[in-house]
Amino acid sequence: MLKTYQGSCHCGAIGFEADIDLAAGTNKCNCSICTKRRNWNVLLKPDAFRLLQGEDSMSSYAFGSMQGEWLFCSTCGCAPFSRGDVAEIGGAFVSVAVTCLDDASPTELAEAPVRIGDGRNNAWWQEPAETRHL
Repeated sequence: MLKTYQGSCHCGAIGFEADIDLAAGTNKCNCSICTKRRNWNVLLKPDAFRLLQGEDSMSSYAFGSMQGEWLFCSTCGCAPFSRGDVAEIGGAFVSVAVTCLDDASPTELAEAPVRIGDGRNNAWWQEPAETRHL
C-alpha cells in the first residue's frame, strides 16, 4: 500500500518525505559503496520524493559509471538518499535508505521483500551469485 513516509538524516538537518509502497519491494546491491555502507533502499521515481529541508547541508559523491549521486549530510555523515539515472532499471530515480524512514515500523521493514542487484558488475537488474553477506 502506498504511504507517505517522513525521513531524515541522523542529526535532522536533512528532512524529506516520500511516497513508498514497502510491500512492493526494497533493494540491496553488491557494488562497492552499497556493500561498505550496508545500503538497503527503495527506488522511486523523482516525483515521489520531496526534499523538505537541508539542501544546503548536503554533500555529494559520485564514482565509477557516474550514473548515481550519493548525497549525505555534511554534519552527521548520514546518507538518507541518492539519485541517478540508469536506463536498465527505469531511468531517473531517487534511492531512499529505508533505515532513514522515521515513521516506518519495525514490522513494515521486516515484512518488506528484498531484491538484490548485481551492481558490482553494473547489472543491477540481475541477482548476483552470492548474496548471503549482503
